[in-house]
Amino acid sequence: MSKRNSQEAKRAARERLRIERERQAKKDKIRRQVIVGVSVVGVLAIATGIGFAVSKMNEPSGWDAAKDKKLVAPANASSTNSTSVTLGGEKAKKTIDVYEDLRCPACAQFEQGAGEALKKGADDGKYKLRVHLGDLIDGNMGGEGSKSAISALGASLNVSKEAFADYHAKLYSTKWHPEETSDKFADSSYLLKVADTVPELKKSKTFKKDVEDGTYDKWALNMVAGFNKAEVQGTPTIRIDGKEVEQEQLPAELKKLGVDLEG
Repeated sequence: MSKRNSQEAKRAARERLRIERERQAKKDKIRRQVIVGVSVVGVLAIATGIGFAVSKMNEPSGWDAAKDKKLVAPANASSTNSTSVTLGGEKAKKTIDVYEDLRCPACAQFEQGAGEALKKGADDGKYKLRVHLGDLIDGNMGGEGSKSAISALGASLNVSKEAFADYHAKLYSTKWHPEETSDKFADSSYLLKVADTVPELKKSKTFKKDVEDGTYDKWALNMVAGFNKAEVQGTPTIRIDGKEVEQEQLPAELKKLGVDLEG
């Protein structure tokens, strides 16, 4: 090979090497840009995920969230903002107010002994019977069974007043009322199991959905607020025309109104 041809070959080789190096450098630059871009996207995704998780953690849940819900009142409530349920004697001049906590064992005993006769006296028009429900035990012992049971009773009131009265009695019955330390009423499946003993509720799909969805949670909180305003010291508390009556005095007071608890 001539010297000239040899030099030309070397120049061509150097040029090919230069072009290859430039091509590789461009590839490496693009690769670095892709890696940086993916890393930035990954960091942003993680930051967004953390931000979303934190925001979800800070969102109110359960009964805290219920405070901000739109109030839905049961169809058969006395009024949209009613904080009691009238079970009979709407036009009667006398009024009996009963303040209860659905987890309260003393309330269960009271209802098992006097509930049916009290309801009958109201149905006979001898007095207006108003039921007020609170959550003292939820606050004192923890849990949410009192509030959950009120909400379920709201769903039953939406079906009918008769369904409410029957369900109210069943929740307080010896068979279904749990121990004070047990928060069974916080379990919607348990509330629905009790409701299955009430014919009107067992066949109502709307009732079941309302219990599971907590449709009347806000209404339950309003009931609790009304109960708290009454400033009762314990449950059950009975007031006749606003005057508190001790349980041992109740039979005599009801007898004056034509109702015999002992008969």
